[in-house]
Amino acid sequence: MHPYRTHTCGALTLKEVGDVVRLSGWIHRKRDHGHLLFIDLRDHYGMTQCVIDSGNPLFKVAENARLESVLTITGKVVKREEGTINDHLPTGYIEVHVTGIHVESEAEMLPIQVNSTAEFPEDTRLKYRFLDLRREKLHRNITLRNHVISSLRQRMIAQGFMEFQTPILTASSPEGARDFLVPSRLHPGHFYALPQAPQQFKQLLMIAGFDRYFQIAPCFRDEDARADRSPGEFYQLDMEMSFVTQEDVFQAIEPVMHGVFEEFADGRKVSPAPFPRIAYADSMLWYGNDKPDLRNPLKISDVTEVFRGSDFGIFDKNIQKGFVVRGIPAPQTSQQPRSFFDKMNGWAQEHGAPGLGYIIFDGTEAKGPIAKLLSPERLAQLKKTASLKEGDSIFFACAPEKEAARLAGLARTKIGEELGLIDQNSFEFCWVIDYPMYEYNDKTKQIEFSHNPFSMPQGGLASLENQDPLTIVAYQYDIVCNGIELCSGAIRNHIPEIMYKAFSIAGFSKHDVETKFGGMIKALKFGAPPHGGCAPGVDRIVMLLANEPNIREIIAFPLNQQAQDLLMGAPSIPSPQQLTDVHIRVVMPPKQTK
Repeated sequence: MHPYRTHTCGALTLKEVGDVVRLSGWIHRKRDHGHLLFIDLRDHYGMTQCVIDSGNPLFKVAENARLESVLTITGKVVKREEGTINDHLPTGYIEVHVTGIHVESEAEMLPIQVNSTAEFPEDTRLKYRFLDLRREKLHRNITLRNHVISSLRQRMIAQGFMEFQTPILTASSPEGARDFLVPSRLHPGHFYALPQAPQQFKQLLMIAGFDRYFQIAPCFRDEDARADRSPGEFYQLDMEMSFVTQEDVFQAIEPVMHGVFEEFADGRKVSPAPFPRIAYADSMLWYGNDKPDLRNPLKISDVTEVFRGSDFGIFDKNIQKGFVVRGIPAPQTSQQPRSFFDKMNGWAQEHGAPGLGYIIFDGTEAKGPIAKLLSPERLAQLKKTASLKEGDSIFFACAPEKEAARLAGLARTKIGEELGLIDQNSFEFCWVIDYPMYEYNDKTKQIEFSHNPFSMPQGGLASLENQDPLTIVAYQYDIVCNGIELCSGAIRNHIPEIMYKAFSIAGFSKHDVETKFGGMIKALKFGAPPHGGCAPGVDRIVMLLANEPNIREIIAFPLNQQAQDLLMGAPSIPSPQQLTDVHIRVVMPPKQTK
């Protein structure tokens, strides 16, 4: 007999009744019934109930073993009595009557109860992550992550993609976030950067003629934590293709995304391919952001012209200053109590706005403080522009365009939640396309790349030479699901002259481009195919499938919000010798005085 196990703790069924078996695992729970002690023994695969009676000379060993101690148990498989069957467990029809028991490893007093669903402070959970990972939900999440990655990999290989690994130690690249820098021992004063993404390398693979590449790629960005973004590192399904249009990329990745979500949806609906295509400008207008949650059916309207020159002086004056008015519908709310509208007004004030004006269309009558200030013609125009029906209401956000979009987008979500319009059992995908190539930075007063700097502008060199840069759109696109960005991508700029011009608009000289991207620009001069790709985020995919609101719940060993690893003690202070080896001297920031 094997020294540790003949079966896993999830394998025994009625077929094994009468067999002598050996199991190894952790003590999940103990129940002392006086002359009988029941032990639920758990491993990765499941749980088996083991029974030892007080007459067994090993009874004291079992009785004294703490929860989460590791045991090896030998015994006979017995069918449970009718009233003791647990049909929630695959092993719930049998139990093991213990004839032998050995304590492989004794557990100390537990800082976290593994057999409980009770909440524990996050710092405690991260400090004892190895215990936290034994808990059922988190263990299930990490197992799901493994299955999702395996499915993604198989689906990419089935489409003819080849898996390559790209360097971790590389040069800095302007991907839009801070780099993690690694000092060089051999080259004093020089630093490697951990890749924010394998962007340049995957393009170089296309230039090298490999045609279809992918990898489950680690990426490193020195960013602050958010619920859907882990500080430090994350993983993405990185892919690139040669001789493709934007639509070719969509047709390659849509079956992968739809397929993996359908595989692990667990009864939830998944929107079919092809996913809707929504232009960035339309997304900002209709949904107030570039990450639309299409489970919410509400659509924002531009109703600026309804109020321009109207008797509602506050809006009219602001419109003359360049403000816009966005209308957010609230369907079939004419019978809602006044408190509903007051609540929305108070909510807007909490989000930095003066409030939310509104109009209620109740039968043939328009109600609300603003309604009496609009003529019947303007009210009719409003209903037509916002596609309102009798019984609907509409709220208004009046502000500069970006702020109006932000507030209207938040209000759309709030109204959808208040009215129960958001389907919690579906995954709704879309592409957001036609991103602006550039944006204006109000702080630096400069034009910057808005997305990926290596993207091809629509219109090519002619658009860069003849258009206002802020009107140029690129072949850039995102996949969004349920309001979460899962993927960014682009058709790449593979022409050196267009590359130089695109970077010059963002303030980079030809020398800058050749210094920062020498490998890339050199490669483009030796015959580069038209190519493009994208990179769905693995962590966010698993987060959605696991129905977890926080990304740390689907990562085995995440950093906390302060970008610390409380288990391993990172970041740590290096020794003087380590600093000497890499020619570094640490200068601490001055202490802040009150």
